[in-house]
Amino acid sequence: MLNIGLSEFRRFLRTPMPWLLLAAVQLILAYLFFAQIEDYISKIQPQIIASQAAYGVTDIVLTRVFTFAGILMLAIMPLLTMRSFAEERQNHTLTLLRAAPVTATQIVLGKFLAIELFLICLIALISLMPLSLLLGTSLDLGQLSSAILGLFLLLSSFAAAGLYLSSLTKHAMMAALAGFAFLLILALLHFAGTRSDQPSELLTYLSHFSHYLSFVNGIIDSRDIVYYLLFIALFLVLSIRKLDNERLG
Repeated sequence: MLNIGLSEFRRFLRTPMPWLLLAAVQLILAYLFFAQIEDYISKIQPQIIASQAAYGVTDIVLTRVFTFAGILMLAIMPLLTMRSFAEERQNHTLTLLRAAPVTATQIVLGKFLAIELFLICLIALISLMPLSLLLGTSLDLGQLSSAILGLFLLLSSFAAAGLYLSSLTKHAMMAALAGFAFLLILALLHFAGTRSDQPSELLTYLSHFSHYLSFVNGIIDSRDIVYYLLFIALFLVLSIRKLDNERLG
């Protein structure tokens, strides 16, 4: 599994897509980050001082940046995972991979590991932006750590779902569109479940963004962690079953 993961990671980095997406994410989030800092200094900070409120730069800048990062990655992750199986199926290399002396579990977990390694690099770069605030002000490192953990779990769940959807088709773009539609529906469940006129705890729980926002606000709840772990495990198992059924067929 480790060999497959490292091999997939190296192959992943040799394509332009991840680098272009990484650059786009950093550019967009950097613009948002500096815009939030400017807004905080010029508008929000004077209001906080006047009202003697307890809110600080962590509550305003960090929360907004990580919230938007989760929303942005909802559109980016399907593009990262769409080629995982679809491209190999189209190029008929998946048949060779299934014929190799490796199990479907090793194949799926290896591909998932490759994406996870890339996500670690991505999240590390995103985290450097709020960490730079330490040069001029104090920062709640506990809330930052919670937000980083939440973003990692959120993107890992995106990756697991994207892998499964990629295993269902040989067309990468179709896998990307299906992934985006599925993740968008889950995100919309949060807004449907938190409506003031008709709130729903079930819809709120089913939405991955509801759990993510808890992490962003500095709340690490074991129920949120369990949700993500079960979500990831479900789609990895579905991917494994899909490959096993094709091998037996």
